[in-house]
Amino acid sequence: MNFRNISAWSIRNPVVPIVLFVGLTLAGIVSFMRMEVQNQPDIEFPLVIASISQPGAAPTEIETQITQRVESAVRSIDGVRTISSTASEGSSSTMVEFQIGTDINQAVNAVKNAIDQIRGELPDGIMEPFVQKETTAGEPLAYFAVQASDMTMEQLSWFVDDTIAKRLMAISGMGKVERNGGVDREIRVILDPARMQAQGVTAAQINNVLRQVNINAAGGKAEIAGSRQSVRVLGNAANAYQLSQTQISLGNGRTIQLGEVANVTDGYSEQVRIGKVSGKQVVSFSISRASRAALDLLIVKSLFGRGGNCP
Repeated sequence: MNFRNISAWSIRNPVVPIVLFVGLTLAGIVSFMRMEVQNQPDIEFPLVIASISQPGAAPTEIETQITQRVESAVRSIDGVRTISSTASEGSSSTMVEFQIGTDINQAVNAVKNAIDQIRGELPDGIMEPFVQKETTAGEPLAYFAVQASDMTMEQLSWFVDDTIAKRLMAISGMGKVERNGGVDREIRVILDPARMQAQGVTAAQINNVLRQVNINAAGGKAEIAGSRQSVRVLGNAANAYQLSQTQISLGNGRTIQLGEVANVTDGYSEQVRIGKVSGKQVVSFSISRASRAALDLLIVKSLFGRGGNCP
């Protein structure tokens, strides 16, 4: 068949082109129905964010003791284009931009290694450094506001954290549920200088004891029931009264209770963000989807979980 005369041939033999046209149409419809559509597709930027928190520290302390040292550590990494940082009360955030084409996973590992090398130079009171790559998958998909006339702001905040967040995280593809506004539970320890001086105890001693009481750290591995499992060291006070009974060593076998030199109360943090809908105060939260890589990892884990342990 001469393709130059394909139109004339199709007119004389209409069955073949009609069947071909119907087949291509059906294939297009099926492909369109199965096509994955995302409002925010997974896009990775050559940007790594390193966040370090030190509760209670002033912005000037954060800048000199954390931010400047982190910037000096990551400046020597190959492929770094620009470095920008933000120091606020209790938090330091450093954004490291790399050259286009840099492997973002290798860049994240390089930033983590650089921070690990200066870990000994950072203050003792910092939280575990958090290093992540910047992607579009982490952006919230929707925001919701919750209001209940029979709940206080503390109860409503706990309801969002304990009930709503847990149920939403059980949905396949859900990446994060983040509460905005409301309050957080906290146990306040207000030291009494007069009683401390009378007992001969310093604020540093009390601070060290409180750090030992509230600990969550890796404890290595141990053999349990014939298999090796990871062990964590956990310690915290269930309530304010239990924390007030903490023993503080004064030396020479003398000890006192924390409640003898401080007022320990169970309360809530100060509300720094207030949201209202129709004049009524609400607690809002946002939901974010999991990235494609995280979904693939969950699928692999579920497959191994059905057939046994991963070798």
